Amino acid sequence: MSRTIALVTGASRGIGQTIAMQLAKAGYFVVGTATSEAGVARIERYLKDSGGIGRILDVRSASDIDELFTQIESIYGHVEVLVNNAGITQDSLLMRMSEDAFSEVVDVNLKAVFHTSKRSLKGMMKARHGRIINITSVVAQMGNAGQANYAASKAGVEGFTRSLAREVGSRQITVNCVAPGIIESDMTSELDERYKQAMLDAVPVARLGQPEDVAATVLFLASNQASYITGAVIPVNGGMYL
Repeated sequence: MSRTIALVTGASRGIGQTIAMQLAKAGYFVVGTATSEAGVARIERYLKDSGGIGRILDVRSASDIDELFTQIESIYGHVEVLVNNAGITQDSLLMRMSEDAFSEVVDVNLKAVFHTSKRSLKGMMKARHGRIINITSVVAQMGNAGQANYAASKAGVEGFTRSLAREVGSRQITVNCVAPGIIESDMTSELDERYKQAMLDAVPVARLGQPEDVAATVLFLASNQASYITGAVIPVNGGMYL
C-alpha cells in the first residue's frame, strides 16, 4: 500500500527537521527540501530508515517548485501534505531596513507559500483531499521591533491561509497555520542569559518551546482527526501571546 506523501520545505535543521522526522515516524513518505547539497545530505541521513528523500529547492523560484512537484508526482504520486516551513529573517529597524531586505524576506516567507500551495492544489483537488500547513510565528500577531519585514510576511501567510481555506474546503482540503513562539534552537542557545530570562518571563509556562511541540501540532493537523479544522492559526507559544 502506498504511503501518504508529505513535502516539508526548510527541512535540513531545527523545526523543519523535527517536523519531517515526526511525519516519517508516523508513516508518511517525506520529501524534505534544503537550499544546499549539504542540507540535502543531512535530510537523507535522518530520513534514511524511513525511506524518505531530500531535494534541493529554491522556494523563491516558481519554476523550481513546479519541477520538484512534477518529479515527485511522476515517481511517487501527488503530495497530500504540504508543510511550508522554509523561512528567513533579516532584522533591522525600519529606518535602516533596505528594500532588498524587505523584499527577500517577503519572497521567501510569503510569496513561496503562494507558489507551493498553488502547485500542490493540482493533485489535492483531483484527489479531493489534502493538508496545507503553514508555519508562521507569534510575531505575526504581536509584532516585534526590528522585524517589520518578518512580521508582515508571516501575517500575510495567515491572511492567505484563511482565504485559501475558504476556496478549497469543499474539496476536503484544509489549510491551517501553526504559530510558534520562542522555540529552543541553536540561535536561542547563544543568547545572553539575561535576555533569555527576560523572554522567559513573558511566557506563562516558564520554559522555551521545543521543536517537538511544533511538530506534534503539525502531525495532528495532517491527520484525519483534524479534518474539521481549517483556516485556523494554532498558537504554540506557551501563552506568550493570548
